[in-house]
Amino acid sequence: MRPLTVVSALAFSTLGLAQESPLFREETIDAEVGIGYGLAVADVDGDRKPDILVADKDLIVWYQNPTWKKHVIAEKLTEKDHVCIAARDIDGDGKAEIAVGAQWDPGDTETSGAVFYLQPPADRTQMWKPIQLTHEPTTHRMRWVRNRAGRYDLIVAPLHGRGNQKGEGVGVHILAYHKPDDVTQPWNTTLVHDSMHMTHNFEIVPSPADEAEPILLAGREGIVRLTPGDNGWKEQWVTRHDSPDLAGAGEVRWGAFAGGQPYIAAIEPMHGHQLVIYTPPPNGPKDGLWQRRVLDDTLVDGHALACYDYLGLNNRQIAVGWRAHHKLGTRVGVKLFSTTKEDGTGWTQTWVDDNTMACEDLAAADLDGDRDTDLVAAGRRTKNIKIYWNLRQ
Repeated sequence: MRPLTVVSALAFSTLGLAQESPLFREETIDAEVGIGYGLAVADVDGDRKPDILVADKDLIVWYQNPTWKKHVIAEKLTEKDHVCIAARDIDGDGKAEIAVGAQWDPGDTETSGAVFYLQPPADRTQMWKPIQLTHEPTTHRMRWVRNRAGRYDLIVAPLHGRGNQKGEGVGVHILAYHKPDDVTQPWNTTLVHDSMHMTHNFEIVPSPADEAEPILLAGREGIVRLTPGDNGWKEQWVTRHDSPDLAGAGEVRWGAFAGGQPYIAAIEPMHGHQLVIYTPPPNGPKDGLWQRRVLDDTLVDGHALACYDYLGLNNRQIAVGWRAHHKLGTRVGVKLFSTTKEDGTGWTQTWVDDNTMACEDLAAADLDGDRDTDLVAAGRRTKNIKIYWNLRQ
């Protein structure tokens, strides 16, 4: 029997909740993870239940909802580690398409990296066929993103530009891979962006189902919104980090206050100690730089964000995780930040996991069909995958 633990709120009186009201019940579904580099949530087998996928050190696995049975679908695709995964139903058949990144070596900006499309067998619990695609070095993050034609491209972000040393050199080539009808044939690519010299993560901006999806890209030079247009991708900078005081952004997620006012959550710098939000200038130009506010500066190697309405507040709250990868003995965990205000103030925080999750990645979805958003975390040196079941009623 997997261990179940109730996680209680520490300070939610400002939200009208009981001082010790339970927020989540945690369940460990795997306690023997290699690293747990990347998480995704998608329906793999077409039963209309979201499954959990993980790009682990030398395995690609999915955990089947609701038993969370572990299925290995690829292993040791490259000599060095797997590092990222993208899973989404892109053809409307109710079953996710999966791509993965591997050959992870951030110090090798010439020959590292790999990108694979995984072709499923009839029985999706068995091994999938890896189809290797062209790639840039230091493959790091990927997502399936809807394009202007209503189809889906695989967008892949490396960590470094080709041949770069310490972030100096050519820009990082963010590429969109266009899936052919015959996936074994060459995949064409187009350039999305190439002006950052290090990137870390990117986010899809929520959009109507009949529109192309913009993305937010975080990296050394700051955070930029990229929107597909007639002549490539239009860039709109949210923040520019061109001074020693602002040393780049790592994680980035889209958020919204009640009423739809947007904000952007980020961890700064890369692998950094600050959770920050950016809000549009109230009286400035719509394409101007956004205003920065620090919510927490006590993270140790911050590495994960997931912005959803966990508490039923009609806005998006921020789940943030950190891993303290190079500082053994340091407290690790996951916290939840929330506010009922619409001006970026009045945030309250509470622990979701206090020191048993060295968080490498976070994902969120309604896993049990109760219309509440649950949280999933992958731990690096804690070597675990946990579901935090939402107890809101």
